[in-house]
Amino acid sequence: MQHKWQRWNLNSRKWLWIIVVIGLIAALPVVYDRLQTEKSSKTVEIVFDYRDLVDAASYRANPQDYISQQLDRLKEAGVQSMAVYESTLEDYRKARRVMFWGAQDIANLTDSVIPENENYTYVLFTSKANGDALKPTIQSTFGSLGIATEDWNFRGQQGLIIKTPLEDALLKPMAPDEAALANLYNKGFQIVPRLVDSLPYNEEAMKQLIERFESLHVKRILFEGDSVKGFNDNEDKKSLDSFAELLKQHGIGIATIENLKQQQKGFNKLAYMLDYNVVRLYSLSENDSTLKPDVIADRFALATKDRNIRMLYLNTAPTRNTDKAQIDDSLENLITSLSEPGGAVEKIKNNGFTLGQATAFDVADSPFQRYFKLVAVIGAVALVALTISYFIPWLTLLAWALGLVGSAGLLLVKPTLFEQALALAVAISAPTVAMVLAVRKINKSGPQLTTNGKGKAAAPGNLSGSASATMNPQRRLLQSLVLYVRTAVISLCAVPFVIALLNNITYSLVLNQFRGVSLLHIAPIGLVAVYVLLYRGEFALNKTGKLLRTPVTLAMVIAAAVLGIIGLYYLSRTGNSGTASSYELAFRNFMESAFGVRPRSKEFLLAHPLFILGAFLALKYRNAAYLMIVAVIGQLSMVDTFAHIHSPVLISLVRGLLGLGLGLILGVIAVIVWQIAEGCWKRWSPLLKK
Repeated sequence: MQHKWQRWNLNSRKWLWIIVVIGLIAALPVVYDRLQTEKSSKTVEIVFDYRDLVDAASYRANPQDYISQQLDRLKEAGVQSMAVYESTLEDYRKARRVMFWGAQDIANLTDSVIPENENYTYVLFTSKANGDALKPTIQSTFGSLGIATEDWNFRGQQGLIIKTPLEDALLKPMAPDEAALANLYNKGFQIVPRLVDSLPYNEEAMKQLIERFESLHVKRILFEGDSVKGFNDNEDKKSLDSFAELLKQHGIGIATIENLKQQQKGFNKLAYMLDYNVVRLYSLSENDSTLKPDVIADRFALATKDRNIRMLYLNTAPTRNTDKAQIDDSLENLITSLSEPGGAVEKIKNNGFTLGQATAFDVADSPFQRYFKLVAVIGAVALVALTISYFIPWLTLLAWALGLVGSAGLLLVKPTLFEQALALAVAISAPTVAMVLAVRKINKSGPQLTTNGKGKAAAPGNLSGSASATMNPQRRLLQSLVLYVRTAVISLCAVPFVIALLNNITYSLVLNQFRGVSLLHIAPIGLVAVYVLLYRGEFALNKTGKLLRTPVTLAMVIAAAVLGIIGLYYLSRTGNSGTASSYELAFRNFMESAFGVRPRSKEFLLAHPLFILGAFLALKYRNAAYLMIVAVIGQLSMVDTFAHIHSPVLISLVRGLLGLGLGLILGVIAVIVWQIAEGCWKRWSPLLKK
């Protein structure tokens, strides 16, 4: 019975491969839907932080003239929108519209004694027009918070006394400055409001504000702080639901900011209630706004092309320039980076985008997509079972059956966890199976492990009369290249499954993310290493026993330490947290300029050439198969490229094919260099021995 079970499991492989192929075919329509979704939004919006502009202008001799001049220049450079915050008293002060003092300051100013039991804020309007415009807003805001105000005059100027300490009054946000909104709208800018959730939610006031935004043709808002508008009061007032309904009624969407340490609270729920009327935004910080213009231009071009960014947000800040003994800002640098020949605007347009108000992706969801996904799930489970079969053959059928049952259960209980877990499993499985099959092919075609008369393995480099003993280099190279292509095709089988499983707009918007990147980068290497070490020649358990009985030497300890350091460095370079040197960044920019899409360096400079060289050598020297352990990095890296769901599929495909093509060229060169070096060694080594 045991032999029958073993035979059934081994025979099941061909049926599992058929299921995998059927799953791949079913996944293709889902991939097509993903492509259609990515094509639906091709408009890029460039937004400037208006508060930063006012702040920079406050250090100029003529602030209002400076603001007007820079607005015109920014408009001409390609900036279409201005981000306008809910105003504070500090904002009004920088705009030269009010002056304010605390109790101590006003006592000094009026030559009076500070009141013992009054700690109020004293606001003075700089003109009657400013008083008429701002007084109702200030009274309404503080009145809604239960803070009384009263009229106050000082030296003939209109003012208000706000009966709260100055430090408290400065924290209270009010409606955006109406004068600024009107001025920006009249200059042709789109308005992008930034709202904060620091005050109790006032539904009536918010309704009036959203209606005002609609009259200004606002199509998208941003949030300031760590939560979205209405989140803090949602438990008591259902304010988030009310706010979402207001936005939907007036056709206003939201934007998610890239690379936040933590997503703003309530954002995912609000996005869901808005039917994912969301776009991704890249914010160039105040510090980065001083980078070289070409660096900024490259960042913007890559963000829109490679990461589905549709809003570019510009910041600036006044800085002290001690060399010139003056206060500077980065506006000139930003304008240059946008408008100069070869600048950001030109690059963005050359990549097929237009400038305008950013629009959300129109999600393509064909009627039969769920059924295609179901078949793809079955195929993905079959691929995982196949991976297990090459290590523990008697578990093949059991692994597939349990995988189907477990997938069904997890899909019902936690569908998001299910799709992420299965996507990770299939992403690990495909490159692992591809490399295992490559090693098996090399074992079959390459030198065989011989045994001595006592049944023990002879020298591992010995040949046992296989065809590889007399195989010429040209044939070995041809077999290596065929194996290279076949392995890459099998590895890329994971891609349609990953796309089908994670074909949800939340992944494109990075509201959800592919999990387990570090595991994807280490598991295939470990599995292939186990296969190369234990599954070639002798039975795996026999080898395991020998390994466990092998004495540990100092050389082994040193080797393990070196491998550990290399492994930690390798893992530190994975994901979005890895850093690159200036030389590497320069090389990346060169590759980007040369090919339009930058292939991954570890693929075409290391792993792919090493695969070709390793296969070429292993067909003659048995121990050269250990090079395949490192070569698997190229296979898993190709799959990982597509696991970045926020990157367009076509960009990832081009990146992978470029890596394969360049890796093939470098691999052939490596083989030629080896042949020359080997020929020289054979010719000159006897002389060296003499």
